[in-house]
Parts: sequence; structure tokens; C-alpha cells
Amino acid sequence: MERLGIVVGGGPAPGINGVISAATIEAVNSGLSVFGIQGGFKCLYNGDTGAAVPLRIEDVSMIHTQGGSILGTSRDYPRSLKTGLRKIMETLKALQIRYLITIGGDGTSHMARLIEKEALGMISVVHVPKTIDNDLPLPGGMPTFGYETARDLGVRLVKNLMVDARTTGRWYFVTTMGRYTGHLALGIGKASGATVSLIPEEFPGKRVSVQRVADILEGAILKRLFLRRDHGVAVLAEGIAHRFSMAELRKYEDITMDESGRVRLSEIQLGRVMKHFVRKSLEARGISMTIVDKNIGYELRAADPIPFDVEYTRNLGYGAVRYLLKGGSGAMIVLYDGHLRPIPLSDILDPRTNRTRIRSVSVGSEGYEVARKYMIRLEKEDFLNKERLQGLASIANMTHSEFRKRFYPTVKRDPSNL
Repeated sequence: MERLGIVVGGGPAPGINGVISAATIEAVNSGLSVFGIQGGFKCLYNGDTGAAVPLRIEDVSMIHTQGGSILGTSRDYPRSLKTGLRKIMETLKALQIRYLITIGGDGTSHMARLIEKEALGMISVVHVPKTIDNDLPLPGGMPTFGYETARDLGVRLVKNLMVDARTTGRWYFVTTMGRYTGHLALGIGKASGATVSLIPEEFPGKRVSVQRVADILEGAILKRLFLRRDHGVAVLAEGIAHRFSMAELRKYEDITMDESGRVRLSEIQLGRVMKHFVRKSLEARGISMTIVDKNIGYELRAADPIPFDVEYTRNLGYGAVRYLLKGGSGAMIVLYDGHLRPIPLSDILDPRTNRTRIRSVSVGSEGYEVARKYMIRLEKEDFLNKERLQGLASIANMTHSEFRKRFYPTVKRDPSNL
């Protein structure tokens, strides 16, 4: 009986168990034996064949509505890719794996491509894309699984904070996950009606100063005060910290690395850094404002999937097995226009980095334009209207020329004003 292996890489995302469940049921019903590889790729390159556990239909039939992953996951990758990949192939051969389903984000899809290439047809590989960051290049604008659940819970949390902010007359700086892109932060902010959302795509180029981001937030607070509102909620994508100089960021935060050697952005207290800058600036001009920083990340990726992701992942798990049994290999399975289809992993490769392409938020799109229209933050028009400019400067305890000099750069370089 031929064997199918399932391995999960990267961080958790709501819906992983749905893929495992659907894939296992379809594979067993098609005459395959299924083995789940516990602990991610780490166990494979460590040669741990004991990490592969048999999966039966009764083991997985009711897990599709549960968060987390019954197989666990990890970000661990071998220090020496050449040596580690060779060990992975030896372990898969020892386990007699004929088919392999990988579940993960950009790093896992990269590993899937390497395994498929190294296998020389002996192992057929299909990748199922998952990440709450929603940054994989799926066709038709389809979200990656887990994103909608993470956004749903994020919206509910931010709405509660908005009520608290209004009740107590304070501001919240809420940081969400999103290593390179702002899909999650913008999705949460737009759907909840948060005062302002900031994403890394707003800052083209490699670097942005901490002060510039703080000035945007301070400008939003001042504009709200001008509008006679003493409260608000700002949603910040953690990927903004990725645009800071690490030397500058180290002045305010301890920086640690994850198992793959990347900065743990989720542990950087971006909101706390911004709070320090903004509050200090306001206090220097005699303005007292309570600002509370909050991180919401791990709560979102561990949530039970909403029906959208339950249905979505059952489709993907089923589709992955059907693709393999039809002789396919080396592709990512996606749902497009109601149909399951494979996309060759080579088609989503960025030739500049030799890694999976990242789907960024388009700041030139109507979707982003709508989000901006319902934010309260300084805009170019605030500086063109003399009466409004004078009112804003008065709130800030500055002259209008001081206010313009300090805050106009935040809108001059704003992509929505270009």
C-alpha cells in the first residue's frame, strides 16, 4: 500500500486541521496509508522516523473545526541546506513516502520545491498555502487560509478596544501580525472602523525612521482632538518594524531571532515604541494623553476556524490528494472561481530572491483608497486650508509654521497623495 505523508511548516493558522482531515479521509478512501509527520521539517532533517504517526479516518474525522495543528509545526530549518535536504530525503525514503503534502507559507513552499526537485520523480509533492498574513500570490485575490478567521477575531478584539477607548478617553496602539505586508492590519482596521491603520507598504524603500511613523500617529491624535474626540485606536502591522534600522530599533527593544534566523517581529513591542515617542512629544507641548499598547497575534493564529476557513481547507485537502493521485507533482493547490487547480511552484518563484513571491497590499488600489477615506489622520487638504491648519496648530500648541514644518512631511510622502 502506497504511503502519503503530511507535514506542516511555519507558524500556526486556523484551518490546518481541516487540510489534514480532508486529505487523510480522501487518501484512505483512495487506498493509501497516511502518515502525519509531527514537529515539522525539523524531525525530517534530524532523521526522526518515529515522528511519523499513522492517521486513520477516525483520528481526523472531527478535527476540522479545531484550531492549531494535531501534527504540531515548527520554523526550524537545517543550518546547512545541502546537508539537511539530503537528510530529509533519506528520512522520507526510510518512511517509504510516495506522496507528500506540505502545509505552510513561503518558507514551506520553498522547501516543497526543493524536495520535489531532489526526489527525481520518486516522491510526488503538492503544497497547500497557509498564512494569516495573506501574502502568498494566489490567483483571483483569494485569501490564504487562516486569514479570514484571524481577521474575524481581530475585528472583534479591536471593536472592544474602541468601546473602551471611547469610554475612558484614551488611545490604543494595537499591533497585529504581518511580517512583510499589511493585509491583516488593514483588513482588521477597515472592517472594525479603527481610527487609523498603518502598514509597511505605505513606506516605499528599504528604510523608514521610527520618528516618521510616530509623527503619523501623533498627527492622527491631534486631528481627533481638533474634531473634539479624545480617543481612538490605531492598528499597526508588525512589518513596519522590519522597515526600521535594526540599529535604531535596538535602542528601544530587545531583538531576538526565531528558529529560521529571522527577527521575531511578533515579540517586538511596536506599539510600545510608538507610544514612547508620541507621548513624549505630546507632553513636551503640554498635552496629556493616555496611550495603551496592545499586541494581538498569537491569539489570532490559534483560533478555531470560522466556517469560511473550514470549508476552504476541506476543499484544499481533498484537492491536494486528487492532484497527487492523478500524477501531479511540484505544484501549489488553490481554489479559483470555485474550481481546484494546481499552480506550478516554479510559477510563484521570485527570480531575484529564488524564494516564493510575496503579495503586498497595493496602495494604488481602490480597496486601499476606501480604507484611507474612512481613517482619521492628517491629509494634504489639512495643510491647504488656512483656517484648519491654524486650528490644528492651536490644538498642538504650535504656530502654524511649526506645525507645517513638523507634520507636512508625513503627508507629502504619503502614497495616497502622490
